[in-house]
Amino acid sequence: MTTTRTARSFQLTARPTGFPTPGLFSLAEAPAPAPGPGEALVENLYLSVDPYHREEMDGGWELNTPLEGRAIGRVIDSRDPALAEGDLVFHRYGWRTHALVTAGVHGTRKLPSYDGVPLTAHLSILGGTGLTAYVSLTRTLELRAGEDLFVSAAAGGVGTAVGRIARLLGAGRIVGSAGSAAKVARLTGALGFDAAFDYHDGPVGELLAKAAPDGIDVAVDNVGGDHLEAAISALRDHGRIAWVGAIAQYHSAGRPPAAPRNLFDVVEKSLRLEGVLVRNHTDAQGELEDLLVPHLQSGLITPDVTVVDGFERTVDGFLGMLRGENTGKMLIRTGAENRSDG
Repeated sequence: MTTTRTARSFQLTARPTGFPTPGLFSLAEAPAPAPGPGEALVENLYLSVDPYHREEMDGGWELNTPLEGRAIGRVIDSRDPALAEGDLVFHRYGWRTHALVTAGVHGTRKLPSYDGVPLTAHLSILGGTGLTAYVSLTRTLELRAGEDLFVSAAAGGVGTAVGRIARLLGAGRIVGSAGSAAKVARLTGALGFDAAFDYHDGPVGELLAKAAPDGIDVAVDNVGGDHLEAAISALRDHGRIAWVGAIAQYHSAGRPPAAPRNLFDVVEKSLRLEGVLVRNHTDAQGELEDLLVPHLQSGLITPDVTVVDGFERTVDGFLGMLRGENTGKMLIRTGAENRSDG
């Protein structure tokens, strides 16, 4: 008996002004497409909602069309010789229950099978989040053993991965900022940061100076604004900054905050400030897995994730991530793994 599957997808209906609202999204339904030659139909299991999606809302995403994002799914029908039914794949057709993919196109790749490694790791510490952290530390900062590190938004997806990987690489003192007392406690407890502070407790520059009174050698900045200014102030001569994101301005792209007031200190202290785009470093994926998989299998490292259950709650998870409700990577579990394909 032939079963017609229903595919659901979230679409953006209008551009946001300020913080996004649920009413900007619509949920569409249609029969799941059949794969053509060289294609495979994937049913998504986990979806990633990321800070950069907020930027996409301002113009990157087309209106009234299925949105895109990182996802993990299982092949349920295939005419792609590189993908067999049952294969788990990573791809970039998220925000939907089903997707047509082709191996090697738009980031689509069959996931390796690692015993004892949770599937969520492939969208967090083994995914783009972890790869961003890894290349920031190893390629941009060229972190050396014993160097002291500051991580802004340290309880988020990239921040937690930076902390985990930096410790494996032999970093010295690791200091982080976060948005609540509970997150600060998690950073200095389960995540092994040496010090952390809640950036709501005062001027960030003063809080960082107190947490790192002797200064820092390197920084991974996910926030921009006052956090970037604080990092510049705390850095010792010849320090380096890997600038990953600018959470401080995501909801005001047309009115970004003023540049750090101490920007000339980059010259005075011979600092290096470099932006990081993970898409420029996909060749490092194998290095990342070689480093982390043994520690994931041993249990020394676990994926830092917050999981929202139910595809219909994708927008809730996205907005919750923007409000800082997650610790680690925010993921959506679609529920497909609990259903039969029939």
